[in-house]
Amino acid sequence: MGDPSFLVPLAVAGIAYLLAIREFFSTPKFPPHLIVIGLAVAGVWHFLFLRMPSGLDDDIHRYVWDGRVQRLGYNPYVLVPSEPALAGLHTSETRTLNNPEVPSPYPPGAELFFRAVTAIHESTFALKVAFVICDMAIVFVLLDVLRLTQQGGHWVLAYAWYPLLATEVAGSGHIDIVGVLLLLVSAAALLRRWRAVAAIAFGLAVAVKLLPIVLLPLYWKRVRLRDGVLAAAVLGLLYVPFLDHGRIPFGSLGTYVQRFRFNDPVFATLERVTAPQVVAALAVVVGFLTAIWMRRRSAEWSSDAFAWPMAASLLCAPVVYPWYMLWLLPFVRSVTTLPIIAWTVSIIPTYYVWHLRTLGRPWVVAGWILLLEYGSVAVATAIVVWLRVSRSAAPQCSVNRLE
Repeated sequence: MGDPSFLVPLAVAGIAYLLAIREFFSTPKFPPHLIVIGLAVAGVWHFLFLRMPSGLDDDIHRYVWDGRVQRLGYNPYVLVPSEPALAGLHTSETRTLNNPEVPSPYPPGAELFFRAVTAIHESTFALKVAFVICDMAIVFVLLDVLRLTQQGGHWVLAYAWYPLLATEVAGSGHIDIVGVLLLLVSAAALLRRWRAVAAIAFGLAVAVKLLPIVLLPLYWKRVRLRDGVLAAAVLGLLYVPFLDHGRIPFGSLGTYVQRFRFNDPVFATLERVTAPQVVAALAVVVGFLTAIWMRRRSAEWSSDAFAWPMAASLLCAPVVYPWYMLWLLPFVRSVTTLPIIAWTVSIIPTYYVWHLRTLGRPWVVAGWILLLEYGSVAVATAIVVWLRVSRSAAPQCSVNRLE
């Protein structure tokens, strides 16, 4: 991963993706058969990556380990995979898992998903198949959302054609896609006013990865109190199988905040003046405040309102891996989300760090990559601001001419 043979085709695919997005904005509606063909092409692309083996230290090996030890009666939040006494628990697919010196950092919803899939078949391939099924389900839910909001069905291709979707779901296999599905189900249920379903699906999404917790203000007064209590109860019950002497387990989450860093210019800057735990809390607060602001200014159901709070929180996070963009993908289809769309592509050069690591170079994102990545976001933001100023100035000019 990250070598030129991987990075160059991916960069070309990213540019082609941006050109497709431009066409989606300029064309209000595509013929249904073209959408079907587009989805079929995306399916073939996924199949090709599904057949490829995962990297030796991809996260999916940790998923297999976590599912395996649960079925053997152990707690993945307590076990440290590198302990010599646990050598007999490993298989050929778990011996190379990354960061073996720390227990699992994943929330309980993810852990139970690992257990369920490995109970059917214990392998990285089985998990990847499960992730691809979730990916396919997202397509159907997104088509339903587009129909209900009277948006062009071709916008489903903005999701299905995203270059990293196949590489990170069917190729490497990341649990994030399960959370994305649950979050989209929650948003769709909110749109249909299925308030209990919306609340529970949101709680389950948070139980997979903590990122969507910043969207909590969007549900204020849109779900009933009893729905919120039910969702909190479901989330709490997921933790019960993992309680450690009555304490809620967090595994290596604290270590993650304290030690793990990648593609984090904002976090790195703020960390120079305060503790990493404070900066991590600030990232959550920024997401919350963005959600509150979007809640007040957006329509009752706005995809932008789901995208921007998570994007703002990620911008301040200690780790921003390329596959984290999957959380934003189903919610970006308006001009105001152009900076996020640009970010989903400009993050691709960060894969070069994986290649440099194989050459013995430090695990650091080079300055030129950061400039390219976040500079592209800044340029896209400037374009959106300029378009807004131009549109607001146009009516004023017309009034002046009439006077």
